[in-house]
Amino acid sequence: MGVKAKKRDLKLNHGDEEEETGRNALPKTQGQAKEHIEQLQRLQEKDPEFFEFLKEHDKELLEFDDEDVDEDADDGVEDAELNENDNNYEPGVSEEEEKPYKKVITTELVDSWCHSIEENGKLAALRSLMKAFRTACHYGDDNGDDSSIKFSTMSSNVFNKIMLFVLSKMDGILRKFLKLPSSGGKKETIQELMTTKQWKSFNHIVKSYLGNALHILNQMTDTEMISFTLRRLKYSSVFLVAFPSLQRKFIKVALHFWGTGGGALPVTSFLFLRDLCIRLGSDCLDECYKGMYKAYVLNCQFVNATKLQHIQFLGNCVIELFRIDLSIAYQHAFVFIRQLAMILREALNTRTKEAFRKVYEWKYINCLELWTGAVCAYGSEIDFKPLAYPLTQIISGVARLVPTARYFPLRLRCIKMLNRIAASIGTFIPVSMLLLDMLEMKELNRPPTGGVGKAVDLRTILKVSKPTLKTRAFQEACVFSVIEQLADHLSQWSYSASFFELSFIPVVRLRSFAKSTKVQRFQKETRQLIRQVEANSEFTNERRKSICFLPNDPAVSSFLEDEKKSGTSPLSQYVSTLRQRSRQLTDSLSESSVLVGEHGSVFGKSGSDSEDEDTGGREGTSVFSSTWLPGSDSKAKHPEEKKSKKKKRKMEQQDKAAPRDEDVVEDLVLSSDEDDEPLNNSSAESEEDEDVKSVRKQAQKLKAPSRGSKKKKNRSPANKAKKRKTSR
Repeated sequence: MGVKAKKRDLKLNHGDEEEETGRNALPKTQGQAKEHIEQLQRLQEKDPEFFEFLKEHDKELLEFDDEDVDEDADDGVEDAELNENDNNYEPGVSEEEEKPYKKVITTELVDSWCHSIEENGKLAALRSLMKAFRTACHYGDDNGDDSSIKFSTMSSNVFNKIMLFVLSKMDGILRKFLKLPSSGGKKETIQELMTTKQWKSFNHIVKSYLGNALHILNQMTDTEMISFTLRRLKYSSVFLVAFPSLQRKFIKVALHFWGTGGGALPVTSFLFLRDLCIRLGSDCLDECYKGMYKAYVLNCQFVNATKLQHIQFLGNCVIELFRIDLSIAYQHAFVFIRQLAMILREALNTRTKEAFRKVYEWKYINCLELWTGAVCAYGSEIDFKPLAYPLTQIISGVARLVPTARYFPLRLRCIKMLNRIAASIGTFIPVSMLLLDMLEMKELNRPPTGGVGKAVDLRTILKVSKPTLKTRAFQEACVFSVIEQLADHLSQWSYSASFFELSFIPVVRLRSFAKSTKVQRFQKETRQLIRQVEANSEFTNERRKSICFLPNDPAVSSFLEDEKKSGTSPLSQYVSTLRQRSRQLTDSLSESSVLVGEHGSVFGKSGSDSEDEDTGGREGTSVFSSTWLPGSDSKAKHPEEKKSKKKKRKMEQQDKAAPRDEDVVEDLVLSSDEDDEPLNNSSAESEEDEDVKSVRKQAQKLKAPSRGSKKKKNRSPANKAKKRKTSR
């Protein structure tokens, strides 16, 4: 009982403090802190046993050193400095009367803080600046009567100065105080730092900086300001190891900007996520992989010429992020590819229109495109090579699911994917049968009865309408694409010793198509391909006469190795001309392109330059030179011309992005084993055949009364004549 009484008395003496107003609070705080230290020293001398007891059971009471005294003194200096710079301060006014008046931040005050931090490294100035930064980030929020906020209104110049200095310099300042390297860092470095006493003194400043920056990211609407803020926060991303909740929020915000942002914002957001995954490793890789894949799927509901490049850019970002850790990426890829296989299996088993729609939709096909790109990029790696076989089986099943001419564009996309996989992993995939079956369908052998028709861009459609099947433009696009893909497939094995046997059946069926078709253009293209294949067979057979090893000998891989590197086979040269012709046709069909960044959706151009070179000062000055303040009425100050331009751009984008009836898709349920929530972002569905039938029924109903009326009008003179005769 005596020990507990002593402990209670010591706490009461420590907690017995009286509040004072004005400038007298500064010496009182320092005096009480020093007096408490002296009491602890006397206690250690008089009653060492009780002092040891406190060490074991109540360390918080004894952890009171000179640094805490300095911190209290700094807080007092800070309050005194604010009182001196406060225009509303009047000596002798009580604290209760002073509460409604907030401290006004001026440019001179901000400059003094910045100078004290950079030149003298004062902690009090840093705390004052962080409070001002918090006020700037929360400016205009509904804080009510929050007495903890000591700062009040600020001008746009002060806001710009605070934001520019904090975002540009705070990372270096924090690293200097925490004695960390000037840049970089890993997760282990911060974990070791978190056990030190120095981190306990500065962790609240780091958390305040990251938390307030996250808040203003959610408030900003200008893409340049968001890009600059994310680019500067990227250098401090390693500190998020200590704050898991902030880490998840930053990932969520960056994923949103990556999927929906404009200009250079998607590139900046991706670089932020990539740097975060490199620094933090497995702590955020799972969340980033899942989030980016779902964001990619949400952006792939339909495809047109405008959105095609943007989707390709998003896919390239996902594939690039897999490079960080292929073992973890394989686990996610396996789960998502298995989901695609389950959807296909359901369609094969049930054979219903709804099940077919889940496969023959843009989200499903674009997911296949994504995993095809991943396998092609990392097919030589041990982690990703096992995914090539199941993905090939899925793509082949999708191509054969509905073997009708209306789905020729979808089948051609699948065949392109198979050719890419075969070229990347060096494994034979039977593609020629899928292509030759298309040539034998009646839609490509009969004369076109629908006229010339519009040019068909096979990259942006999965299904064509029945009138389009009969046009000359569609037939030409399909036949030329089949010949191009077949030549590409055969050229991959144009240096193989077994090329003659491999190309025998395709040549026989091509000759049959050349005889049966009545279109001279198709005959010309087919016979030209046959000549190139026969020339390539002679090219390989001549070299094969001089070899003496068996087909199962490992030396087969070295057959025509030098010629393969130089690309001298007749079929390879022919394929290069076909690809050049295809590029010219694609360029003529492309009406517009989506620019992601300054120079398009290509890595290593505009996005990476800002990463290597520190241009925070120059870029930030131009970005934060506006009169924007969060929560203020500055949005109303913008001219109405900008609003009208934005509305026009939105209307144009909606018109360009409007999907055709045959391209409208259904939901694709994509989820992992842990998260089974479907992506509830589907578009309206309508089957073209049903629409055509309903339109015809309505037309017949409308025409029925008109025909009757015509007949009545035609018969009316005869009836009149009969009436006249009877009357006579």
